[in-house]
Amino acid sequence: MMSFRFETPWALLVLLAPALLWLWKRRRGRRRAAVAFSSVANASRAGLSWRQRLVWVPKAVRYLAIAALGVALARPQAGRELVQDVSQGIAIEMVLDRSGSMQLELEFEGRTLNRLDAAKEVFKRFVFGHGRSLQGRPNDLIGMIAFARYADTVCPLTLSHGVLKAFLEPVRLVDRQEEDGTAIGDAVALAAARLQTAEETMAKQTRKNKDSYEIKSKIIILLTDGENNCGRRSVEEAGELAAQWGIKIYAIGIGGGEAYRVISTPLGNYRQAIPLPQMDTRPLQELANRTGGLFRLASDAQSLQAVYEEIDRLERSEVESVRYVNYKELYQPFALAGLALLALAQVLNLTWFRRLP
Repeated sequence: MMSFRFETPWALLVLLAPALLWLWKRRRGRRRAAVAFSSVANASRAGLSWRQRLVWVPKAVRYLAIAALGVALARPQAGRELVQDVSQGIAIEMVLDRSGSMQLELEFEGRTLNRLDAAKEVFKRFVFGHGRSLQGRPNDLIGMIAFARYADTVCPLTLSHGVLKAFLEPVRLVDRQEEDGTAIGDAVALAAARLQTAEETMAKQTRKNKDSYEIKSKIIILLTDGENNCGRRSVEEAGELAAQWGIKIYAIGIGGGEAYRVISTPLGNYRQAIPLPQMDTRPLQELANRTGGLFRLASDAQSLQAVYEEIDRLERSEVESVRYVNYKELYQPFALAGLALLALAQVLNLTWFRRLP
């Protein structure tokens, strides 16, 4: 937002100087040197030259110079209002299961998506906002870890959420048997380690005073449809590490309901209903309880989004906007114009409009 002001507005009183000077000279009626003639009739019939008609020009130029210098003394300034957000944000690590079992399909708003793609879509809505139910997370540090047999950092913690979509898009289901598995413990431990150093990450990215952004809380959103069956750390060990560092875990299990798998045959593709085994949710429940988070079981895409909406309500950032105006000095053109006009008036008085005493 643009604004305009004079730093020393009292200097605008100088603009009255030309008018006051003109009135003073008119009242004073200053006498000029004259030569007596018996009659001036012949002189009046001779007419006026162009110099006589324009004799007022040097004086007008001088008055304009005084006005321009008066404006320069008032120091006109143009400012742009800036808003700096002093935030209490939340550091969030999304931990997403990409094991082979996530290929089972769900109905998602008229589309058929596998569990992984449905989870990615809802996560994007959580971060960037979706209607009234999800307001977005513009002030939070957000990162992402994907896991199957091995846990990998997909996106480091960042305030630049525009890059999240680019990092999220390539996340795919595992396509090699030797990489398949569900290493929940390793993934949660890696996410906790990333959050433990979140302040350092934030300081490097913002390059601002450390007090300009405060991490209000640190959370992990774990989404999986399986049980821990590989990796070096158990779910209990990862939970103990997160609790030690004050990190809450919101665990989401996908299970129950109906799931489908596309079967390719020489006669075409068709969907086959898959009987879903009962998911053991106790480790995830204990993980959430130990860290002060919560556990929810989502049976379809709609209930999955409902879980994110609940988390969104529980974990909100606080933002205090500090407004200030950055002003730019504009007096230079007026000062230069005033000096140039003074010089022009002097040149006119010494040349074309020169008068004898």
